[in-house]
Amino acid sequence: MTSTNVLRGLFLFEKLDDEKLEWLASHGEEREFGAGELIVRQGDPAECFLVLIDGEIVMSTETPAGVVTMTPTSQRGVYAGATSAYLGDRAPDTYSHSLRATKPSRLFVLPAKKYGLMIGEWFPMAVHLLDGVRLGGLAQREIIDRRQRLTALGTITAGLTHELNNPAAAAVRAVGEMREKVRSARRQLASLAEAGISAGRLRALIDLQEGCTDKAASLPARSPLDVSDAEDELGDELEEAGVADGWELAPALVAAGFKAGGVEKVRDAVGQEHLSGAMHWLAEAIEINQMLNEVTDATERISSLLASAKQYSQMDRAPYQTVDVRELLDSTLTMFRGKIPPGISMATDYDPELPPIPGYAGELNQVWTNLIHNALDAMAGTGTLTVRTRLEHDTTALIEICDTGPGVPEHLRERIFEPFFTTKSVGEGTGLGLDISFRIVAGRHGGDLRVESTPGDTRFQVRLPLTELPSP
Repeated sequence: MTSTNVLRGLFLFEKLDDEKLEWLASHGEEREFGAGELIVRQGDPAECFLVLIDGEIVMSTETPAGVVTMTPTSQRGVYAGATSAYLGDRAPDTYSHSLRATKPSRLFVLPAKKYGLMIGEWFPMAVHLLDGVRLGGLAQREIIDRRQRLTALGTITAGLTHELNNPAAAAVRAVGEMREKVRSARRQLASLAEAGISAGRLRALIDLQEGCTDKAASLPARSPLDVSDAEDELGDELEEAGVADGWELAPALVAAGFKAGGVEKVRDAVGQEHLSGAMHWLAEAIEINQMLNEVTDATERISSLLASAKQYSQMDRAPYQTVDVRELLDSTLTMFRGKIPPGISMATDYDPELPPIPGYAGELNQVWTNLIHNALDAMAGTGTLTVRTRLEHDTTALIEICDTGPGVPEHLRERIFEPFFTTKSVGEGTGLGLDISFRIVAGRHGGDLRVESTPGDTRFQVRLPLTELPSP
């Protein structure tokens, strides 16, 4: 039998009178558990209501995506087990979670039927209120949680669509222009053939074109003024050599590294009588190659974006795996790139010594999404977004999402992680983004999420262990 003085020292029972404390003491008992010992197992019959007297315990829940482990607690008076027994026949028949002692612990154990009887008789109005709050809260949370996910998905989809549109449009434009250039180049070759150019001279012209193409990839960067001067100089040389519309050919030739004096090489290769036709074909062949490069760059960009989207969504991957945090952060930033206002600059600072970590990659990407979205909102179109990683004490990965916004007031720093609490205007936020993020970081990964904030420097810090979580 438990002492009434022990029960009175627990916040859960401190307001009860002596008669009620004696009833509890006579119907419950104290039990001791060693470090690592399982107290209740998820799925077993829900037979007991448990209250921590001293020690430390941890709660975990098995879900289809894996085990969710909460942060261990040593707060006297915390409770678990058959907490819904007051619902009577509507109460769950089995435990919805597992409970384990992480240190030698002592708990007050009350049979579930006695607990349900006690609540129903002592607090009948509270039973109705709790039942209503429970049902209403579950329904509301499900709706808003779904909306939060859809809102995040919409934001990411809009950004990805914007990013895909640019290279896709560039590829379509280049292919359309290339079609005309190919048609024109065929006609130029036909004109050269009709003019009687020999096979040897035609081969020499093709070799010159291939040389220009190969050289274009390694050309040093030049200023717009230098390029303009080179085009003027080459255009004058083409006009002097009798090449019609030489000023139109100069930009493509200069872009491929063709310099003044190069006209003489073409004349030597094909002869004066074929120079004009050869220069037109050469310019068009070079432009066709440049357009092919544009199409290649555009399609590679599309492939890169799709790879980032796959990395972000973690398709075809196990839910719990060893992941590179930098890859996850980069894929999330790629999804956001089209949604970052022009006035916000972005910087990354990744620690090369940070090793891969075990975790649920798709869920961690949701954390980055929520934190980055909040940072962008806080800066209101102007500032710097910084994403940083660090290795702490060789045991923990630190990920910081930093912004230069006005900051989070001190009196709100604890509340921002509460469900449904938001600092945004009505209709602009659900108040679940940080709550979901905290549950993913702390509950799913055994980590920690906190904020440090001063005006102009707000840092949301995610700490994740480098070792796998123990099984429940």
